[in-house]
Amino acid sequence: MNLQANHEQIPLKDYAERAYLDYSMYVVLDRALPFVGDGLKPVQRRIVYAMSELGLDAASKPKKSARTVGDVIGKFHPHGDSACYEAMVLMAQPFSYRYPLIDGQGNFGSTDDPKSFAAMRYTESKLTPIAELLLEELGQGTVDFVPNFDGTLKEPSWLPARIPHVLLNGSTGIAVGMATDIPPHNLREVTSACIRLLDDPEASIADLCEHVRGPDFPTAAEIITPANELAALYATGNGSVRCRAIYVKEDGNVVITALPHQVSPSKIAEQIATQMRAKKLPMLEDIRDESDHENPVRLVLFPRSNRVDLDEMMTHLFATTDLEKSYRVNLNMIGLDGKPQVKNLKQILSEWLRFRADTVTRRLQHRLAKVERRLHLLEGLRVAYLNLDEVIRIIRTEDDPKSALIARFKLSEEQADYILETRLRQLARLEEMKINEERDQLEEERARINVILGSKARLKTLIKDELKADAKKYGDERRSPLVERAAAQALDETALVASEPVTVVLSSKGWVRSAKGHDVVARDLSYREGDSFLASAQGRTTQQAAFIDSTGRSYSTPAHTLPSARGNGEPLTGRFTLPAGARFETVAIADASAKLVLASDFGYGFVTRFEALIANKKAGKQILNLEDKARVLAPAAVADSARDRIVVVTNAGHILMFSVADLPELDKGGKGNKLIEIPKAKLAEGERVSGIAVVAEGKGEVTLYAGQRKLILKWNDLVEYGGARAARGGLLPRGLQRVERIETTG
Repeated sequence: MNLQANHEQIPLKDYAERAYLDYSMYVVLDRALPFVGDGLKPVQRRIVYAMSELGLDAASKPKKSARTVGDVIGKFHPHGDSACYEAMVLMAQPFSYRYPLIDGQGNFGSTDDPKSFAAMRYTESKLTPIAELLLEELGQGTVDFVPNFDGTLKEPSWLPARIPHVLLNGSTGIAVGMATDIPPHNLREVTSACIRLLDDPEASIADLCEHVRGPDFPTAAEIITPANELAALYATGNGSVRCRAIYVKEDGNVVITALPHQVSPSKIAEQIATQMRAKKLPMLEDIRDESDHENPVRLVLFPRSNRVDLDEMMTHLFATTDLEKSYRVNLNMIGLDGKPQVKNLKQILSEWLRFRADTVTRRLQHRLAKVERRLHLLEGLRVAYLNLDEVIRIIRTEDDPKSALIARFKLSEEQADYILETRLRQLARLEEMKINEERDQLEEERARINVILGSKARLKTLIKDELKADAKKYGDERRSPLVERAAAQALDETALVASEPVTVVLSSKGWVRSAKGHDVVARDLSYREGDSFLASAQGRTTQQAAFIDSTGRSYSTPAHTLPSARGNGEPLTGRFTLPAGARFETVAIADASAKLVLASDFGYGFVTRFEALIANKKAGKQILNLEDKARVLAPAAVADSARDRIVVVTNAGHILMFSVADLPELDKGGKGNKLIEIPKAKLAEGERVSGIAVVAEGKGEVTLYAGQRKLILKWNDLVEYGGARAARGGLLPRGLQRVERIETTG
């Protein structure tokens, strides 16, 4: 027996490709994208239709949501109940839908947590009045009905929307290979644009943008996108819309009263609190969420002092939180041709108007057919009244009165049946008058319908009148004000840091930490086992800290980001990438414009601004060119280049003081000029510069350290060692010639 006789054999690649293509087409057409005609996805359409079938219109009593969901998934939408209920809840949330289609009773979520809605067994729902605009013409021959998933029932392929719902409530969805993001719009603006397009089919997108000025979200937050960008969005179908919260000033505080669409007060409070904990909002003392039933959005920000610029603070918060939010716009939908396409505003409105014209035409034709059928029946009934005695005789005497009536009065079968079904009480004279009156009215209606169907202008006028009536009945004022503003920019990081004195400490193993204050004795801090003090620098938290390695490369990081000195700190290798074999040698911290003297222990150096040490990359930048085996010395700060003096001392006891003005100022670094003369023979023997110090003219003093001994040299002492740059300098007293380091002490 051949088991494969009834099986098709195809390569797995072809099968997988075909199966995935079928699946992706299903997702695109039957799940994720809305139809331009009624603006609904299939699940939304089925929910609205199922509710109308249950009699849950705006005037009726609501029923349990579980009843509706059961009907939807049991009759039309064979998918999960939770997904169906979530789609239903979304259409009931006034903060999600600009014009909610469902009136929900019970917990349907909140702006703080849209998904906190109660289970469907607890909530009740019915349709809102505006949902009638989707359903009113449903039974008037306006739509095609197709079998449901199991072929036992019929469901509409679309709903006969009287308004361009695809723009009113918008839509979001992710299909396979495409997505849609349609923002909501104002009913009055959209209908006004439709009327403009009916009056002037050649109207440009710019003309339509005079009516549709931009999206209209359910919140009162400002839309700050410039008008030209909005026009470009409607011209291409792609773009973005930026919304910004609204705030007022009350008693020196800031009160936020409106948030962008789908942004909750609790989320904003959490974002701001996170920045406060990270010490990135020094100007803000506290935040309080006072939102309640009467004030859905009320966030109060308390500044640290009355000197805080509230507008500047809010600009920073707009840039760093969801108080200002950008929304992607992608006007992708299923067109009248059944294909997905990103459409511009004119395409959307033009296609919808074609849809509406077709719907109204089908409605009129359906009504015309009913009118003509009724007139046909009334004509037969009138014949019966005119020949009442004969009709009664035929009915009483003939075996087949129907055939006899048809033959005698030339009636149709339908007319004969209607006469035979007429009750005796309707044979009174008064009834004949009513029939004539009804016939006259129907003939007048038939003539009116025929005129409309025969004239495109009359059809347009009817559509316009209906749009105006619907806009007047259901329209409202714009909620999202259009205010052109530039996108917010965050404040510079240093502007957000409290300016506090700090001492940056570097260890021999390259670990760094930051101690508050300038009275810290860095050498007395505890260090990890095998580690010890290497260098320290005093500055402020608002400044950058620069570290120089043994190859002369500089690395920088904001001082306020360094770990606290309460612990052992962190290794700088976690922040920076050093060349192979390199190690950190020293640290400096200052304002960008401050001047420093950089030098090597071979006796060469130069003056540079601190900003030259700042490197915005992990690999740092070369700042000091070192000879083989030369080491970097701790930089010395220069206050006044014209008057300050630099003191250079070697480990052999030679000391020299000369004017800082004699040193070149280099912006990009280099080797520099000779500071003090060290003969080659002495260099070979190990004589090196122990350190450099900058002192103020007339009042400076330095301290020299030689083992356990130290020597303080005041200005009058230093003058004795004055000389020209690159000289050999004077010799210190015996016993102080093995100088290890030098410090400025006055």
